[in-house]
Amino acid sequence: MSTYEQLILEELARIEQEEQVRILYACESGSRAWGFPSKDSDYDVRFIYIRPLEWYLSIFEQRDVIERPISNMLDVNGWDLKKALKLFRKSNPPLLEWLQSPIQYQESFSIADQIRRLSPSTFSPRSCMYHYLHMAKGNYREYLQGDQVKIKKYFYVLRPILACEWIERYNTMPPIEFQMLVEELVPDKSELKAEIEQLLVRKMAGDELDYEPKIAAINAYLKEKICYFDQVAAKMSVSSDNQDQQLNALFRSALDEVWLQGAKPLLDRLD
Repeated sequence: MSTYEQLILEELARIEQEEQVRILYACESGSRAWGFPSKDSDYDVRFIYIRPLEWYLSIFEQRDVIERPISNMLDVNGWDLKKALKLFRKSNPPLLEWLQSPIQYQESFSIADQIRRLSPSTFSPRSCMYHYLHMAKGNYREYLQGDQVKIKKYFYVLRPILACEWIERYNTMPPIEFQMLVEELVPDKSELKAEIEQLLVRKMAGDELDYEPKIAAINAYLKEKICYFDQVAAKMSVSSDNQDQQLNALFRSALDEVWLQGAKPLLDRLD
């Protein structure tokens, strides 16, 4: 276990103790999970947690997120299970990405896997494509205009555009890893693939990717695809399955599994 993995587990245990919650699932969600971290990239830790039954019986709305200030390269934030399930019901892409992250720090209960099994029936191609398209358009507009562009931001436009390509082709949630998207969707021996791979090698090597002349092949591809997916997204289908009963049952079973069955806190499980 690396030093940072140990720090992450210790921070999660501290959150459980201070907040009186149980963490159901924790993973990496940022550039490290996507497969293109810089040497100084933060650890973007995201988690789903659950509070005791009494907390949910209040007549008052209460805060349903836990956020910690960034320190020691750790950016740690979590969602209450009830919030997570409401967003899952709407096919929330960040949550779906968390659940398939290749870097998982903790999964001590069955809840995350139960949610994964429901994912195909709640997946909405349209809402997910709009999410990725909005991300791509915003980053393209802000960072990739003009002759000199902030070159590392190509990854933050390429990844969501390739995610749109995946959704159109397979009608499923795209993989989180950037390299998987490139290998599957960008033609071999094309100029576009060569430029992307060269850029990826430089980033992984720690090169300073700041303002440089724009890369014509990548810019042309992104411009074309943003226009194309603007039209495609409007015609995409939405999920028609109503999973409310299953989600309610999952929430209740989570309360039972974690609290009534006396699951140990993470701090005890780390010993």
